Amino acid sequence: MDRAAAPLLLWFRRDLRLGDNRALSRAVATGSPIVPVFVWDEAGEGDWAPGGAGRVYLHRALEALRSSLRARGLDLVCRRGPAGAELERLLAETGARGVYWNRLYEPAVIARDRGIKEWLRAAGHEAESFNSALLFEPHEIATQAGHPFQVFTPFWRSASRRPVDAPEEDPGGALRAPAGGLPAGPLEELGLWPDHPWAERVAGHWAIGEETARGQLACFVAEGADAYATDRDLPATDGTSRLSPALHWGTIGPREVWAAVERTGRAGEEGPRTFLAEIGWREFAHHVLFHFPRTPEEPLREKFADFPWEDDAGARQAWRAGRTGYPIVDAGMRQLYEEGWMHNRVRMIVGSLLVKHLLQPWQAGARWFWDCLVDADLAANTLGWQWSGGCGADAAPYFRVFNPMTQGKKFDPAGRYVRRYVPELGELPDAYVHEPWEAPETVLGQAGLRLGRDYPRPIIDHRTGRQRALAAFAEVKG
Repeated sequence: MDRAAAPLLLWFRRDLRLGDNRALSRAVATGSPIVPVFVWDEAGEGDWAPGGAGRVYLHRALEALRSSLRARGLDLVCRRGPAGAELERLLAETGARGVYWNRLYEPAVIARDRGIKEWLRAAGHEAESFNSALLFEPHEIATQAGHPFQVFTPFWRSASRRPVDAPEEDPGGALRAPAGGLPAGPLEELGLWPDHPWAERVAGHWAIGEETARGQLACFVAEGADAYATDRDLPATDGTSRLSPALHWGTIGPREVWAAVERTGRAGEEGPRTFLAEIGWREFAHHVLFHFPRTPEEPLREKFADFPWEDDAGARQAWRAGRTGYPIVDAGMRQLYEEGWMHNRVRMIVGSLLVKHLLQPWQAGARWFWDCLVDADLAANTLGWQWSGGCGADAAPYFRVFNPMTQGKKFDPAGRYVRRYVPELGELPDAYVHEPWEAPETVLGQAGLRLGRDYPRPIIDHRTGRQRALAAFAEVKG
């Protein structure tokens, strides 16, 4: 095949969109035909291959991407196996002259991709990678001394001074397929979809794909961004964008989000500014993971390596099942299992209960979230759980132990969130919905509730759990 007419492989990963896709834009700009490919390389993700809920979302996102490509006269070639070997086969089968892709930043993926790029170039193929996952490359932001940041505020102060690139345009009609083609392969052959009815239930809560994500963003910017600073903390209110899975799997890009807010002319106002700072937290999480690649398994603060965690399988199971006896915690854990997502305020509360009241290792919480969240992102998941454990970047101080009752009353005062996910408490008056053990027997009877049978008593007394946590954390503070 004439090299000038040879196609390029466009290797999709977690950039499952046609707009704001830098690898796609650069590949199209060469004038070459494009062969879109997706390789399910589970081993290439190291110890952090996507969990069950993530695979559900990924499967549906690939369906949406394939539909978009087919509307342009192309198809998504799907393969399963080691990425390097599958790309080598595809190069031979298509006569492609090289591979373009967008970078990812997890440690195992960085190592794999580096090896693939070195092999491709040594074999005489083009190999080009680009940034479409983040506003800024993780290595671009540094302290004045040239070190990585470990605190969000100075990180974001430094990063937000930089200009954000405009989103890449959708290539539209410039996207063309090579003559002939390859069998695309059914998505089912990838083996992504879990063999469990839970998968269909989780999927039913999400409309997935690039077009949906763009509409979701537009709706949030128009109707939700102004109140975001307050509404984001109210789990019973639809006050967040719920774009985290779309950002993780790349059905929308962060530059698109940034540009949509900037176009309103209100980016400096409290609500939109707070929302953009959440994009900043996503950037910070990737910055920390890039510079401290051991943190998914080990605490950033090394003194926490010998923290006196307890091994209580029963406590962990009660927490996972939403049977701790603390209504706001149980509501969150049940929402997680039902929807594959949990409100961020509640994520902090359930995390605090696990690692502080129950003294269970933060890694156990991170692993459960990893399997249950459709937006499970290694950088964000690690940052969040090390924050709860007091052992990571910008972590919660050891003495900050969330009071589940106070948090519930403050952020879910009418108990609407609790009642949605813990229906056995549905008839309790507002005054007792966050602490049913305080209700008189007559009130419990009127609500048709017997503690210990219909709903558990607290797994640990709050004061006891707090004091125990403070004593344990005092051993390693300083």
